[in-house]
Parts: sequence; structure tokens; C-alpha cells
Amino acid sequence: MSTENLPQSPGQQPPRKPRVAVVFGGRSSEHGISVVTAGAVLNAIDRTKYDVLPIGITQDGRWALTADEPERMAITDRRTPSVDEIAESTEGAVVLPVDPADREVVHSEPGSVPKALGEVDVVFPVLHGPYGEDGTLQGLLELSGVPYVGSGVLASAVGQDKEYMKRVFTSFGLKVGPYLVIRPREWERDESAARKKIIGFAGEHGWPLFVKPARAGSSIGITKVDDLSGLDEAIAEAQRHDPKILVEAALRGREIECGVLEFEDGPRASVPAEIPPPDAHAYYDFEAKYIDSTPGLVPAPLTGEETAEVRRLAVEAFDAASCEGLVRADFFLTEDGEFVINEINTMPGFTPISMYPQMWQATGVSYPELVDRLVQAALRRSTGLR
Repeated sequence: MSTENLPQSPGQQPPRKPRVAVVFGGRSSEHGISVVTAGAVLNAIDRTKYDVLPIGITQDGRWALTADEPERMAITDRRTPSVDEIAESTEGAVVLPVDPADREVVHSEPGSVPKALGEVDVVFPVLHGPYGEDGTLQGLLELSGVPYVGSGVLASAVGQDKEYMKRVFTSFGLKVGPYLVIRPREWERDESAARKKIIGFAGEHGWPLFVKPARAGSSIGITKVDDLSGLDEAIAEAQRHDPKILVEAALRGREIECGVLEFEDGPRASVPAEIPPPDAHAYYDFEAKYIDSTPGLVPAPLTGEETAEVRRLAVEAFDAASCEGLVRADFFLTEDGEFVINEINTMPGFTPISMYPQMWQATGVSYPELVDRLVQAALRRSTGLR
């Protein structure tokens, strides 16, 4: 007989709801988009099922308690919000436990006794870019013994570094486009030789080239370079975000994206989407994605065979990088009908208008259900070597 609806014994406490810490913001150039994503998650998470603790990381790396007010975490007047604007206090610090036997989160302020905020059962990290999506936060959570949403240390690091991501894909037989890496030591040792290397790459593959930070996202720091005159400025812009830069040949074809989500029986792929060339932008850059919200085509107008193939390849990419939880896989469908993988995102844009939730909505998984599935997957999975 079920005991779910039996009356509680005198003095017996009702079962505690799992506590989810939504961690967002961070030190990367994607700070503002992370805040927007967190607002969407906070708005969608089922409060009858979970207790929620919002924790923001400021751009200088301080962990702060923030207001649980998703409406303040939206893009307003073409500008993204920051953690400092919604922090309850900029003086204190939130501290995660470092003892796996203790999941008590503590908030301390100068001159005050540290305040216990209660135990955390799972962390939902919605940080994008370095110091959050790249395995650093995941390593901290592994040390703390706190389950978390998304990929582990290795997959997060691979998913952040576009060079090693491409190397992993190639080793698993996935096709990638032509690319070139300029490491910081190479640039510091001989700028002229490094520049000639890029010019030689352009001579082999043609202009335009895309020059981008090797370890950044949201199209930040990327420049489409049409000829030699724009190369130095593009390199400087990429290096402003990451001393290691990636140079990619332009691929002629359609941009196709596909979401992967971990279910109880393994990863599954969503219906794919197509990103049409934005009218007011040279390519699908930061403003096209987030400010002007260039709409994608969901589902993508593909044949049945093409749809099945890109879904298969998306799951292969998920497995190749040892991912968990969620991934958005980005492809080019070239003019000769071949899918070439461009990259994966282990914590893709996750606002309701982002492509990842839209693709799953079209596949039959609503935004609130998507959030719930990710939290449940994290609660099922223990920390430790994966």
C-alpha cells in the first residue's frame, strides 16, 4: 500500500524538497548572457518540487547571494544585466562546502557571524565561457561532492577549447572544417611568422576567414575577415578575449543545429534547426543571437535522411567528448550534402528564445520539463570519476 498520502506522525517533519543552487554570472565576457539564462531557469523551475537558491558570481569573481527576481534578469534596452545589479549584498561572500560529507552553504559578511543557508542537493551552473563552463567550476563541485547539471570536468574543458574539441572529433571520425591554431607562445616568439602562417592558410583555403578566441562563446571576439587589410585588427580582437586564437576557413553551406539531452536510457537528439543568414549582420554574431534575436527555422527544412543523419551525428559528438546532461551541436550542411561539425556547447544558450530550448519544444519537451529533466539527471548521477 502506498504511504504517500498517509498523515504525518506527531512531530514528524514532511520530506524536504531537493534544494537547487542556480549559479550564474561569472568572470567571462559572457557574464550578461549567463544572468539572462539564470533568470529564465529561475522563472521555469517548479517551486512546488524544488527549493531554489540563486547564487551570482560577479565579474571580479565574488560569489554573492542575489535576489530571486527573474524579471530583473532580462535584456533591457539592448543591454544585458549583471550580478552586481541584483546582488543582495556586495560585501559578503557565499562559500560552498569543501567537505563531501557536508553540503551546507554559508554566507559571510564582514563583522558578522557567518550565516548557514542550508544544504544544497544539486547545482545548476548556467555559466558560459571560461571560469564556469570550462571544467573549473565542475572541478570545484567534484571536490565538494555536490551533484551538478551538465558535463563533467573533461567534457567541459574539451567543449570550451575549440582546438581540442576538433581534435577529439577528428579522432572519432567526425568531419571538421579546415582550421589553424596560433598559441600565445608562438605569437610572442615571432608575430611575423605567425601572421605569415595565417596568410598562407588563407592562400590555401581562400578568404574570408573567421578569426576567433579559442576558448570563448556566444560569438564574442569573432571577426569575419574578408581580406588581408582586416587581419591584424581581427587578431587583436580575438586575443582580447583569449591569448590562443583559432582561424577557420569559411564553409559554404547552411548552418544546422541539433540539441542533445540525456534521458534515463541515454542521450537523444532533438529535431534540428536552421540558422538563416541574418539580414543586418555579416554572420550569426552576438547581436544577431541575443539582441536582435534573429529567428531560426525550427524544425530545419531538411529531408528525412538529412534529419536522421544530423541527429545521429549530434549524439556521436556528445559521446565522443564524454558529455552528460545537455549539448547543442552545431553543423554546416555543405553544398555537396555533407554535414561538417563546427562545435558543441556543453552549456548552450538557455533562454526560452535560445535555439536549444526551441528545438526541444518542437520535439515535445517544454522549457519547464527541460529544466526538470536536467535537475533529475544530476540528482541521479553521483560525483566522482566519470
